[in-house]
Amino acid sequence: MLNFLNRNKDNEVNINISNRNVVRVIFIILISYFFLLGLKKTAYPIKLVIISIFITFAINHPVHKLSHLMPGRLKGNRVLGTAISLIIVLAGLSIFMASIVPPLIKQTDNFIKIAPSLVQDLHNQNSSIGKIINKYHLDSSVNYVSTQLANRVNSVSGKTFSTITDVTSSIFSVVSVLVLTFMMLIEGPRWLKFGHNLLDDRKQKIATRISNEMYDVIKGYVNGQVLMAAIAAVIIVLPLIYLNVSYPIALMVIVFICGLIPMVGHTLGAVIITTVSLFHSPIDAVIVLAYYILYMQIEAYVIQPKIQSSKTNLTPLMVFVSLLIGLSIDGLVGGLMAIPIAGCLKVLIEEYLRTHGYISREETKG
Repeated sequence: MLNFLNRNKDNEVNINISNRNVVRVIFIILISYFFLLGLKKTAYPIKLVIISIFITFAINHPVHKLSHLMPGRLKGNRVLGTAISLIIVLAGLSIFMASIVPPLIKQTDNFIKIAPSLVQDLHNQNSSIGKIINKYHLDSSVNYVSTQLANRVNSVSGKTFSTITDVTSSIFSVVSVLVLTFMMLIEGPRWLKFGHNLLDDRKQKIATRISNEMYDVIKGYVNGQVLMAAIAAVIIVLPLIYLNVSYPIALMVIVFICGLIPMVGHTLGAVIITTVSLFHSPIDAVIVLAYYILYMQIEAYVIQPKIQSSKTNLTPLMVFVSLLIGLSIDGLVGGLMAIPIAGCLKVLIEEYLRTHGYISREETKG
């Protein structure tokens, strides 16, 4: 037993802590430590599970509709509807990869071959680019860029193994997410029904209302992100067609895929589009990059807050703040999950305030 003696002039206080309480505190600390350690070790698969949950919520409605369009006895077969949906997704991914990978490899090989001539053009004082460099005294910057370009080209072969490893890891992650999504789509309704049956009638109504509102938030977020990606793809492809850049349709698909990633997706898309435009003409690459940057500013401050705030019932300020917090906590994955998580937290807070009489349902709708 531990004794603490606190002496004052007028009185004294004895504090006794039993050995059992000391053991309990130590035990709780150890359990918390191992729990956090295990959470850290399993962070990556947990991310895959969370991503699968959001994808499940997003495509649950189309799967449900598709299963009820089946003929005869197959009508309402959720397993078949889910399988057909995933086959369509896999077919689309396969067609896209088959159409974009060969040109990408070819153009990368061409870039490696023409890189030395690009460097020579930069140093050639008689060329148009060389005249601009001499006029604005950019020789030191050009020498730095030339050195970096040469180093990058020379290190391409050395990074082949690591690139293959990264691609393999990405493929494994995609397959894992698809499998998890398939299982959640099939078993999800049974788990929800089982959970609801554990509650009484009053709590069942509350749980149903909360789950429906969260479902609308996640579905609205995904639909909004798809809408913004489609807008970006259509707008960005216009200068590519006008400048006769190679593979504009394939590049439009790349912009669409990158547009699905909040905040950082368009940065990746701009790098890819600008690099491909560079094969066509350095001037065209500069034009495309400037155009893309202009669109990114318009989307970040006008389109995204407007669409996501209406789709997720969040204000533009909430959307922007949640994105900043999500990206700072866990980078890309945090940015992807920030808006729907913020919307779900808003649903829970509003339900608590309604239940305790602080606000009315009309106020939350407004």
